[in-house]
Amino acid sequence: MSSNNSSARAIILFDGVCNLCSSSVQQVLTHDAAGYFQFASLQGAAGQQLLQQHGLPLTDFNSFVLIEDGVVYTRSTAALRAARHLRGYKWLYPLIVVPRFLRDAVYNLVARNRYRWFGHKNECWLPRPEWRSRFLD
Repeated sequence: MSSNNSSARAIILFDGVCNLCSSSVQQVLTHDAAGYFQFASLQGAAGQQLLQQHGLPLTDFNSFVLIEDGVVYTRSTAALRAARHLRGYKWLYPLIVVPRFLRDAVYNLVARNRYRWFGHKNECWLPRPEWRSRFLD
């Protein structure tokens, strides 16, 4: 797969100042042997453009967003759909059968408390040099 062929890849938009979110992106990078995912912070120019393009709020960073085959997924659905592509995490995908309102209730609890529980930075996390090509901005 060509690294410039974004149509064959999914894009994860994440809160770039959130420690939990940045750690999650690092886990995806480590377990995504096929290089399926590309990334953009919600705060960055590429992330903001994608949010606007898909009619999503430009300031609500309580969810990471997965854009896969032109379809936007958020919250627990985005997380589970991403997990199905990751070595060591595929076993989580069957949780998709749990009703979304229940999955999202747990997701929302963590999202609301993520800065308090895991901390945050004043600036977006920067990826290691070998991962830079996977980031849109």
